[in-house]
Amino acid sequence: MKPERHEHPVLRVATYNIHKGVQGLGPARRLEIHNLGHAVEQLDADMVCLQEVRSVHRREERFFPHWPNIPQADFLAPEGYEAIYRTNAITRHGEHGNAMLSRWPVLTHQHRDISDHRFEQRGFLHTQVEVVDRVVHVLVVHLGLVPASRVRQVVSLLAHIEQDIPAHAPVLVAGDFNDWGTGLGRRMAQAGFREWREKPTPTYPSRLPLNQLDHVYARGLTPVHAMVPTGRIWQRMSDHLPLVAEFAWND
Repeated sequence: MKPERHEHPVLRVATYNIHKGVQGLGPARRLEIHNLGHAVEQLDADMVCLQEVRSVHRREERFFPHWPNIPQADFLAPEGYEAIYRTNAITRHGEHGNAMLSRWPVLTHQHRDISDHRFEQRGFLHTQVEVVDRVVHVLVVHLGLVPASRVRQVVSLLAHIEQDIPAHAPVLVAGDFNDWGTGLGRRMAQAGFREWREKPTPTYPSRLPLNQLDHVYARGLTPVHAMVPTGRIWQRMSDHLPLVAEFAWND
């Protein structure tokens, strides 16, 4: 028997830049992907939106004896979750991109390239997820380092939403916005997107969080809570902390 919406009143969504599963530089760098697997499971989210996820990396495979033998998105997916990955950047030794792990069925997925210049390869992942009796559009983004590029990328993102997603459909936009100010947040608000803002939830840098670079915005859903896990183990696994946000259905 199919569940009804009142049986799942809150949608829990996490976003996490995992720094490709590795921390540190050079010979002293350490593999964190196994710890991240436990961490993702502890988030207990309906959808986990990930950035800087490796599909393959031949150099790291040779360096780390315990490098997973499957793509990182599949490795990180808790039991029963579906993993969707799409490439943003192709590099000398491999590739990395965005991923979405879902405990609910994924109906469709697509990728859009929003690279703004030749020095940064950027994109977003658009999935449709069937949550109980509703289809929720989940977009996973990782914006650029250049402020003007981020503005143009958000314009492209919002244009895609306007053209490809029905106005009445619930939409979540989650990811690393790389924005140290409030300009992109205002643009999202002008397009009808909201996030939990009752108290600060800084996510970067993980060892001493100063700013919230990671966001989960929603349209057609009501933000009810957001939190950032704390503690030394979370500080070690990535240069970002995960953001976990909860949303209620509007009807």
